[in-house]
Amino acid sequence: MRVTAVSAVGGSTISPAAPPQFAFLPTSATGNPVEGDWLAGEWASPHARILVGPNGGTVALEPGEYRVWLTWAAGAETPVYRAGTITVY
Repeated sequence: MRVTAVSAVGGSTISPAAPPQFAFLPTSATGNPVEGDWLAGEWASPHARILVGPNGGTVALEPGEYRVWLTWAAGAETPVYRAGTITVY
């Protein structure tokens, strides 16, 4: 499964040299992702994406529901965005 969570909007620039970072936290978890939670995704301009799954995925998640978080370099800022939830069966 490929998760696509954000698109460049409003004339913002995406640098392929700085890949987006994703975090998947169980919905039962409280708080924001910490440094060790982030996984490198890729830009498929203008979208951020990451491959999730047991066969060649960046991450294999146990069955359950997860909050998907995304961060990326945006000039002098590094936004952190809660992109939604994903259910793994």
